Amino acid sequence: MSSKESCRNELRTAIRQLSDRCLYSASKWAAEQLVGIEQDPAKFTPSNTRFQRGSSSIRRRFRTNEITSTPPTGVAYVSTPVMEEDEVIHGDFYLLAKSYFDCREYRRAAHVLRDQTGKKSVFLRCYALYLAGEKRKEEEMIELEGPLGKSDTVNRELVSLERELSTLCKNNMIDPFGLYLYGLVLKEKGNENLARKVLVESVNSYPWNWSAWSELQSLCTTVDLLNSLNLSNHWMKEFFLASVYQELRMHNESLVKYENLQGNFTFSNYIQAQIAKARYSLREFEQVEVIFEDLLRNDPYRVEDMDTYSNVLYTKECFSALSYLAHRVIMTDKYRPESCCIIGNYYSLKGQHEKSVMYFRRALKLNKNYLSAWTLMGHEYVEMKNTPAAVDAYRRAVDINPRDYRAWYGLGQAYEMMGMPHYALHYFRKSVFFQPIDSRLWIAMAQCYESEQLHMLEEAIKCYKRAANCNDTEAIALHRLAKLHRELGHPEEAAFYYKKDLERMEAEDREGPNIVEALMFLATHYKAQKRFEEAEVYCTRLLDYTGPERETAKNLLRGMRIAQSSFPSMDVEHFHP
Repeated sequence: MSSKESCRNELRTAIRQLSDRCLYSASKWAAEQLVGIEQDPAKFTPSNTRFQRGSSSIRRRFRTNEITSTPPTGVAYVSTPVMEEDEVIHGDFYLLAKSYFDCREYRRAAHVLRDQTGKKSVFLRCYALYLAGEKRKEEEMIELEGPLGKSDTVNRELVSLERELSTLCKNNMIDPFGLYLYGLVLKEKGNENLARKVLVESVNSYPWNWSAWSELQSLCTTVDLLNSLNLSNHWMKEFFLASVYQELRMHNESLVKYENLQGNFTFSNYIQAQIAKARYSLREFEQVEVIFEDLLRNDPYRVEDMDTYSNVLYTKECFSALSYLAHRVIMTDKYRPESCCIIGNYYSLKGQHEKSVMYFRRALKLNKNYLSAWTLMGHEYVEMKNTPAAVDAYRRAVDINPRDYRAWYGLGQAYEMMGMPHYALHYFRKSVFFQPIDSRLWIAMAQCYESEQLHMLEEAIKCYKRAANCNDTEAIALHRLAKLHRELGHPEEAAFYYKKDLERMEAEDREGPNIVEALMFLATHYKAQKRFEEAEVYCTRLLDYTGPERETAKNLLRGMRIAQSSFPSMDVEHFHP
């Protein structure tokens, strides 16, 4: 059997098993990967062409190499286990409980299964109790603090669930789904080490539950923790590693994994979106835009991940495209956190910051742990000069994800605005630790070092050098390096960076005062070095300008003519008609 056919069979069985246990998010994920597997040409029929239509070339465009099979050599296949169907006698009770569960009547579902002892029934009863506790926790939070308030409210079912699941685990009376729930409960209670161990056991026993992998990923906050996991070899492990690499900011490693997985899952929209997000983190915006356009052609009602696409359009200031995307998601699903963030970005780009905040707050009412909304709302408060509100929003973001460099950067900006550079510097350092390839973060830290209170110019120079090596698209670093070296009395270094800055401005066809400043310094510097030919080149270019720099250039040329005894005296107007 081919690896693709094996993946199909495993996923089809897993989808039924996951749906039967009400793990719908994991079931949806598995179904998306199932239809993403490239069809066998021998079995290809017109009925399944909608996932093949003209997208293969675009989906392969950004791949570094062609992969012929997944998983890589040495990764073993684990046969899909036939889960113990222990509900034969009391199957009717399970069906009733599942119906209540699907109607979000969780306590009724748990009550129906109170006397059932089969593993399947025990899982659904415990899962229903867990969700009933989560639902009540959300209600109490709203009652006590409002939809966006902080609260110490906890899920009151966790203690009893931990006790029961722990006993079942010790007596070996628990299946992989029960282990997943046990790991989730342990994580909620703060017992992360045991939660990791239990979740590893769950995914090793049943690797197709993406929800279990996702919970395990949230507990892998460092590379060392990831490497310590004793995971069985299976192609689902490749999905997990690709995802966790992205979370750990190992974007190139993540891209390699996803591109390998595309060998079998050629038409997976999930993989396509993850590749786009990784390239977004690498600031490859042109490629990201192409990938998202392709995604929307193949999945026109998709809302998931489209907020990342809106960030790209916002950064590129594509008003019409962002407006179209906002209208599209409104018509598809207006009350999704992603939709609200897209609309918020649209109003932010229009400069309507109050309206933008309104939509970010709406996103948080729908999901108060939606990280992007907290960060983006902080940015809007910075624009509105509401620094305390910005700081609160950014702090809420880092509480949710301490690895979010954008929130740390926002905190640095906020404290810089309040004239507290020491605090700002602390937060900028945090941001560059998590995203060392972003030139904007290094520039912000350099400017902080330049402040009057710190005035640590040598440290600022180090930061600007890092920014210059990180594709400084705003062309700030080279100019500041030249000016700082000039201030510190390093004329050779200043000339080096002025020259590099000038070359860059010419290559990008830029105009402005920075060009005049560079020409003036280079002309003066080379005259002082008695390198008259090079000085003349820059002076001659200054004669094209109409300001005081023109007269300065004339004086420099006259001075050079006098200094060059071998050069006959002549009118400087000869150099400019």
